[in-house]
Amino acid sequence: QVQLVESGGGLVQAGGSLRLSCAASGRTFSSYAMGWFRQAPGKEREFVATISWSGGSTYYTDSVKGRFTISVDNAKNTVYLQMNSLKPEDTAVYYCAAARHAIVRTQRYEYDYWGQGTQVTVSS
Repeated sequence: QVQLVESGGGLVQAGGSLRLSCAASGRTFSSYAMGWFRQAPGKEREFVATISWSGGSTYYTDSVKGRFTISVDNAKNTVYLQMNSLKPEDTAVYYCAAARHAIVRTQRYEYDYWGQGTQVTVSS
């Protein structure tokens, strides 16, 4: 069974940085796309970033381009989201997700497995 476990969330001031980790287990992920989504209170879960398991392809939502970086460590089966220049509007629960037989994916319905989420709170 696929398991995705996020960590690294917390409370940070505006302008600060956090690095989220997603430890993946239960499969060989070489044919999977990995993604990060977020959900703020009262809002829909939205796409943040995606990466191919090889790391060769990435895509970001416009609001995080230039501030967030998604990466993958194949040896550790871990996906990261480095978040810099954080803003209060980045406050949300961040979820890691995996999509079978894919390179990159941006839509929530395209993902097959989800982690439990990690809270990121950015204070002004």
